[in-house]
Amino acid sequence: MELLHSGKVRDVYADGDDLILVASDRISIYDVAIPTPVPDKGRLLTALSLWWFDQLSDVVPNHVISATDVPAEYAGRAIRVRRLEMLPVECVARGYLTGGGLREYERTGAVSGVPLPRGLVEASILPEPIFTPSTKAPFGEHDEPITYADVVAKVGEATAERLRQITIDIYRRGAEIAAERGILVADTKLELGWAPDGTLVLGDELLTSDSSRFWPAQSYQPGRVQFSYDKQYVRDWATNSGWDKQAPAPEMPDDVVEATRARYVDVYETLTGLRWE
Repeated sequence: MELLHSGKVRDVYADGDDLILVASDRISIYDVAIPTPVPDKGRLLTALSLWWFDQLSDVVPNHVISATDVPAEYAGRAIRVRRLEMLPVECVARGYLTGGGLREYERTGAVSGVPLPRGLVEASILPEPIFTPSTKAPFGEHDEPITYADVVAKVGEATAERLRQITIDIYRRGAEIAAERGILVADTKLELGWAPDGTLVLGDELLTSDSSRFWPAQSYQPGRVQFSYDKQYVRDWATNSGWDKQAPAPEMPDDVVEATRARYVDVYETLTGLRWE
């Protein structure tokens, strides 16, 4: 195999005509990799992505070839996938107002150019899910929110509309499945690309704790920050630490690492109904 790219969280290898995606235990926030690993994180994200790819395979084709035909040293944290020509857009769907979307709404009354009703607060449910894309920044730089018109300028009207519809369809179905299990999906990020035959295919990861915000439905209450089964806990720690969000990032304390791993395990078990071993 040939190492093609070592990212903040994943390493990508070429193996003949296929790619091998290997999920590490690294965690990234604000587009900066934290030096402290979270044990089992790569295996958890890989397992959860595979579960979601299976659940949502009828919505859009995905890039998965095999989760077992991978090098033995990467078993459990690697997926053999099709090569895609990835599109230069991060496709984000939001069903609730929080994070960067809330901050933008407070400034402008809109998110990524989508106007929203007045009076919304932290964690407000939106009238309907919205498409709020962002740039796909090079390593070391930050993704930035863009509008639908910006996506059209990048990929054309027809492709932009397909990206928007697929993103909303994936979000709606994923949120419905999660809600049946007591989990609210506040938002999620997708990546899509073109297969050699011209098919638009879902790549990267799907509805994981790194690409989504998961909240327990039982304790949901708008107007306050929600308990999160995702890396929002690490973001909160980083913000309170006084870190300026620029590389290099500080080491995470042991208690933050343990609490983060517990969240990833909890949401995996709650969503899939499987026990994490």
